[in-house]
Amino acid sequence: MKGNHKYWDEYLPHIEFAYNRVVHKTTNISPFEVVYGFNPITPLDLLPLPNPQDFVHKEGITKAEFVKKMHERFKNKIQQQTKKYRKHSNKGEEGGDFLGGRLGLASP
Repeated sequence: MKGNHKYWDEYLPHIEFAYNRVVHKTTNISPFEVVYGFNPITPLDLLPLPNPQDFVHKEGITKAEFVKKMHERFKNKIQQQTKKYRKHSNKGEEGGDFLGGRLGLASP
């Protein structure tokens, strides 16, 4: 603080944190550890960890499930249509105007 005594109250939280982290000779642990069971390294250690469930949007989950189901339906429709196209395009390969199962020009 040196000569600036005007804003001493702004330093109190930092001073308190530093004091409560120091291991005391009598207890061999810090006052913070006596109360909370652990000794924080930084003030950030005191912040609660976020709960991932708080960030999950319920509508987002149902929307994602809806889209997955829709994709599965379309995948099945595309596969069914592909089978129809394949059946139609392979029709007449055996015999007819084809030579040996291959396309060819019939000569007179």
